[in-house]
Amino acid sequence: MKWNDLKAHADDLAQRHLAELFQDDAQRFQRLHRKVGPLLLDLSKQRLNGDTLDRLTALADASDLRGWIDRMFAGEPINCTENRAAMHWALRAPEDSSVATPEVLAAVHGELARMARIVDKLHAGQWRGFTGEVITDVVNIGVGGSDLGPLMVSRALEDFAAPTPQGLQVHFVSSMDGSQVAHLLRQLRPQTTLFIISSKSFTTVDTLYNAETARTWMQRALGEDEAVVRCHFLAVSSAQEKVAAWGIAEENRLQLWDWVGGRYSLWSAIGLPAALRIGMDRFRELLAGAHFMDEHFRTAAWQDNLPVLMALVGVWNTNLLNIHGHAILPYDGRLKYLPSYLEQLEMESNGKSVTRDGDPVTTRTCPILWGDVGPNAQHAFYQLLHQGTEPVTCDFIAPALRYHEDVHTDAARELVRQHELALANCLAQSRLLALGEAALPEGEQMPFYKRYRGNQPSTTLMMDELTPYSLGAMLAAYEHKVFAQAVMWQINPFDQWGVEMGKKIATDTLAALRDGEAVSMDASTEGLLAFIRKPNT
Repeated sequence: MKWNDLKAHADDLAQRHLAELFQDDAQRFQRLHRKVGPLLLDLSKQRLNGDTLDRLTALADASDLRGWIDRMFAGEPINCTENRAAMHWALRAPEDSSVATPEVLAAVHGELARMARIVDKLHAGQWRGFTGEVITDVVNIGVGGSDLGPLMVSRALEDFAAPTPQGLQVHFVSSMDGSQVAHLLRQLRPQTTLFIISSKSFTTVDTLYNAETARTWMQRALGEDEAVVRCHFLAVSSAQEKVAAWGIAEENRLQLWDWVGGRYSLWSAIGLPAALRIGMDRFRELLAGAHFMDEHFRTAAWQDNLPVLMALVGVWNTNLLNIHGHAILPYDGRLKYLPSYLEQLEMESNGKSVTRDGDPVTTRTCPILWGDVGPNAQHAFYQLLHQGTEPVTCDFIAPALRYHEDVHTDAARELVRQHELALANCLAQSRLLALGEAALPEGEQMPFYKRYRGNQPSTTLMMDELTPYSLGAMLAAYEHKVFAQAVMWQINPFDQWGVEMGKKIATDTLAALRDGEAVSMDASTEGLLAFIRKPNT
């Protein structure tokens, strides 16, 4: 019944242009923005009104969102297909918190303490390789959540990079075709390189092949002494026995738990590369920002709850306005990898077509996410946003302040002016998308080929400034948005069986490719295999 009520309301609002909604309500921004901690969420450029939010919050209640939030934070096995809890929130809970059990908190903070010792040792130049030389380069080998999260945070918080006497550098390898790792290894010295193998299951083919390449490279240079692996390899995994079998020394193994999904694992030891980049104190600030958002999500009323409002607006656009593309547009080059990170978070979590009860879904679920740094995207795909035929919703993301600590030099003032230019473009693009020709100076007439229809909805999410704390709060807000939407769509956001099946089929196909024998597959795959075996015939 709630869906029917929302559909009728959406049909009524469909006759209204965003320009008209702004013209009719001078207080629209005041009514439709929320400030929570370091974040400001502006929903005034969405095609909705206060009545819409009332109806959407009724849908949240009808979906038992409060009950599902309580079950998640109680550690119940809400990942129903794997009979597991989803307790990534416990990774950022303070040691004296009452939100998780003492046993869980002791395990989490024990691993954080081990991370801190590793970070301190590397930062102090006390980690020596097999030949006694100081480690100068750390390479994270992972894929998916074991790569995207640490990579994104390392780039986003580059202004907070911790100085080290040896100039420690952190690198990332994820591609399975070998080109990425081969290119990187040509730039490094085995004697001064340390590898982190990040894999929850320690069975991911992409990661293990790259790890084997790294070990072979290392042993060719330094020999096959067991001490070579002990001095030059760490691992983060829930499969500790597999890590041991690979040869990783016990003191170099960091623990992950089965109640942490890969795309939610940034906050664990998977985040070690980011901690190496910014230092452990800053990493703990990242965790604190996320915990702040956890508590807000867990306790705030729907009308003031940032992740819930983000989720409700996404449901409104996807299911009631039939908009199935969503662009992530950060206006800060440090957030270059945020679109890729959110693509995995949302599409791997909510790209589902079966309910928790095993029935086909009756509504659309996750939209297609894509994006880029805003100033680059303006010269790539904004033409489609402004004048194309496909409606797209957008998240504009930016820090309000940057380079504000010292503006007494010409160079500093120039950096401030550049940041102001980025902000001006962020605000101008969202305004033009919303208002169309109403955003132009009054009386200005445009030829038909320059006309802007506007009425493209967008959300603006601003941070006071980009810090570890504000980044942690923002990322946790997106995590909880995804969960809240999954509740309303009645799907499980914590499994990824489509990904798992793809891995299995790839393994079978690899065997067929290497054996060179005729296999019974579809005609296309058989034809392509034949070409790969004899490409010049």
